[in-house]
Amino acid sequence: MLRVLIALVLTCLLQPAFADERAQTQQQLDATRQDIAELKKLLGKLQEEKSGVQKDLRGTETEMGKLEKQVDALQKELKKSESELQRLDGEKKKLQSARTEQQKLIAIQARAAYQNGRQEYLKLLLNQQNPEKFARTLTYYDYLSQARLEQLKSFNETLRQLANVEKEIELQQAQLLVQKSSLDTQREELEKVRKERQLALAKLNEDVKARDSKLKAREQDQAQLAKVLKTIEETLARQAREAEEARQKALIAQQEAEKKRLREAQADASDAPRKPARSSPGPLVSTGGETFGGAFASARGKLPWPVNGRLLARFGQTRGDDTRTKWDGVMISATAGSQVHAVHGGRVVFADWLRGAGLLVILDHGNGYLSLYGHNQTLLKAAGDVVKAGESISTVGNSGGQDTPALYFAIRQQGRPSDPTQWCRAQG
Repeated sequence: MLRVLIALVLTCLLQPAFADERAQTQQQLDATRQDIAELKKLLGKLQEEKSGVQKDLRGTETEMGKLEKQVDALQKELKKSESELQRLDGEKKKLQSARTEQQKLIAIQARAAYQNGRQEYLKLLLNQQNPEKFARTLTYYDYLSQARLEQLKSFNETLRQLANVEKEIELQQAQLLVQKSSLDTQREELEKVRKERQLALAKLNEDVKARDSKLKAREQDQAQLAKVLKTIEETLARQAREAEEARQKALIAQQEAEKKRLREAQADASDAPRKPARSSPGPLVSTGGETFGGAFASARGKLPWPVNGRLLARFGQTRGDDTRTKWDGVMISATAGSQVHAVHGGRVVFADWLRGAGLLVILDHGNGYLSLYGHNQTLLKAAGDVVKAGESISTVGNSGGQDTPALYFAIRQQGRPSDPTQWCRAQG
């Protein structure tokens, strides 16, 4: 019966501690769920922004494709104009060469005709031998002169047209060059915009990837906390069943003892009734903290620091770039392998790896007070161990994804974070 009573007392004393831990875990779980909801909302906005940038990028690249096509067409036109210009230049050179030869020939023929013509005219006029021949000769010379004049006129007209065509082609080429220059400028601008769009899209992709990774990490944290909460709830339920069973057994044992006492009293009515000896129970480990070195609440401002070092992060400061999360404890810089000491006597209720905290030790100091020691290198205590103030419980490390060795130290009061600097002695 004494053992049953002791078990009942232990259950009643330990149940508030588990209830505090359950409330703390539920609070962390709710906060994690809220973070996940906010991250999903932010992720949706990033996806919308990403879609907008992709739409702009699509329009820009489509316009670039059209301009590239126009530039290619203009380049082909330029090549055609250059070929035509070269052809006309060649023809011009031929005509110039022919003109030179014709000029020489015309000059020779003109001189010969002039000389011969004057002699024939003089001869015909003096002799007057054959008037018909004289008339035919004059007509021949007239036709010849007219043909030479027409040839020269046509040649000069060809040169004039050639000069006009050459000027027109040069003007067209100049216009095409201006258009090509303008399109090249537009293409450069569009290429710049496209690169900016690509950079913006890449940044959005990185942001989405980072947010997605953070969201997954938060979801894993939620699953881990849910698992811890389930374990605590099962423990509380089991303790409740055990307490009820112990109460029923104690009640039955008490009834049996009362019946036995009555039978003994009836059998020996002459004897004085004997009182059952009551054995005082042995010392129990109280969650009030008395056997852990005094009440934790009375040690406010007097606790030692778990390690000697510089504070890298203070309670309430923003954690990195995420302005929505703040430190619920402190980070203390220390050499890897340094001993971590319990700031107060207590019982180890958790000693294992936990996502985000690495190798973690949690001490229960009674009355809803907990102290947490995270990112350890090694764990020197196990769950269920009772430790004294100043006793080594772990060593400093960088587990849980930390870059440099440091100790995460936090204090919980009834499930709520409390500033460790308000509990520990001022340094220096």
